[in-house]
Amino acid sequence: MIDPAILSPDATSSRLRRAYGFDEVALVPGAVTVDPAEIDLTTEVGGHRLQIPFIASAMDAVADADFAARMSRHGGLAFINLEGLYTRYEDAGPIIERVAAAASNQEAAELLAGAYAAPVRDELITALITRVRAQGGLAAVATTPGSAWHHAEVAAEAGAELFLVQSQVSSAQHISTGGRVLSLSDLTGALKIPVLVGNTVSGEAAHQLMHQGAAAILVGVGPGAACTTREVLGIGVPQVSATLEVAAARDRYEQETGRYVPVITDGGMKTGGDIAKAIASGADAAMLGSPFAGALEAPGRGFNWGMAAPSTTLPRGTRIKIGERLPLEQILFGPAHTTHGTQNLVGALRQSMASLGARTIREMHGVDMVIAPSIATEGKSWQLAARE
Repeated sequence: MIDPAILSPDATSSRLRRAYGFDEVALVPGAVTVDPAEIDLTTEVGGHRLQIPFIASAMDAVADADFAARMSRHGGLAFINLEGLYTRYEDAGPIIERVAAAASNQEAAELLAGAYAAPVRDELITALITRVRAQGGLAAVATTPGSAWHHAEVAAEAGAELFLVQSQVSSAQHISTGGRVLSLSDLTGALKIPVLVGNTVSGEAAHQLMHQGAAAILVGVGPGAACTTREVLGIGVPQVSATLEVAAARDRYEQETGRYVPVITDGGMKTGGDIAKAIASGADAAMLGSPFAGALEAPGRGFNWGMAAPSTTLPRGTRIKIGERLPLEQILFGPAHTTHGTQNLVGALRQSMASLGARTIREMHGVDMVIAPSIATEGKSWQLAARE
C-alpha cells in the first residue's frame, strides 16, 4: 500500500498537498499469485456479511425496493433514499418517465425540483422497507442529517436493518444557530440498528465519527458522474488519497479500541480496475451509482441524477444518460463482451486480487501501489485512436 504520508509531501505552502485519483496510481504484482477460485470476496458491513463488496448508491435512478432485493440476492447491498421519490409518491414511475423523456438537462432539473417538493410520507417509508424484506432483501435505507431522527424511528419500527446518514460532507461537529443539530453519538446510542455515516474525505473527521459510534464510514465528496459538488462548491479530494487517509484513521481507531469500522469508497469508480484500486487503498466495499444505473433492472430508464444535496436553490446534480444498458447479473458477474472494464466487475476484482496474491479483502489492503500518471495512456496510442 502507498504510505498516506507519500501522498501529502511537504510543499511550499502547508495549505496545499498533492492528492491522487484512480487514473494516477497502479497496483504492483508481488512474488505470489493465487488461484482466482480461492479468492474470498466476503466483507462485513454493520454486522451483515456480504458475499461481494458491492453496494448500490442511495439514488432514485439506481435503487428502488425491487432493485435492493435483487442486489441482496446477488450477495451485495443497495441503499434506498428515504427522501427520494419512492417515499413521496405511491407510484414514482410516471415522474421518472418524464425525467427520462425530458428534452434537456435543464428541463429534467425543473421536473425533479418540482417532484422533490412533495412531502415525504411515513407510510411510504414503511411500505418501502416492507417490500424489500418481503422479497428476502436486506433493508438498508439512507437519509440526510436533518431528517435522521424522525426517519430513524420510522425505519426502525418498519424493520430496517441498516441506516445510513448521508450528506455532501459529514463531520463530527456541526455548527448551527438554528434547528436541531444531529448528535451522532445520541443517534447510535438510541438506535438498535447499525448507523453508517458519510461522506467524508478527512481522516480526522472519520476518526471522530468512529468514536461516536458509526458502524461504517463512506468516503467521497463529489466524484460521482452525476454529482456536481466539485463544480458548484469547489470541494472534494481524489478518491485514492481520500480512501487512504480514512483507512489509516480506521486502522488507528482499531488499535485504540479493538473495534473495526468498515470503510466504503463511494463514487468515482466505473471499471473493475477502479474498484480494485479502491480496495487496495483500504476500502472494505465499493459503492457505485451510475454503473448500476445502467442495469436494465434499475428504475432510472437509462439515466441517473444526483441526490446528495436537497437544496431548493442549488442543483442536486446533473442528469446523465447511461450509454450501455445490461442486465445487473452481467454487470456484476459477466460474461464481459467489451474490453473497457465495465462488465463482470466481480470477476475483474477477483482476478486482480489473484494476480496480486491477495486472498481476502483485508489482504488486498496491503498490496503495493505506485503513483503512475501515465498508467492509462502508456503504450495505448492505437487503443486511444480507435476510440475516437
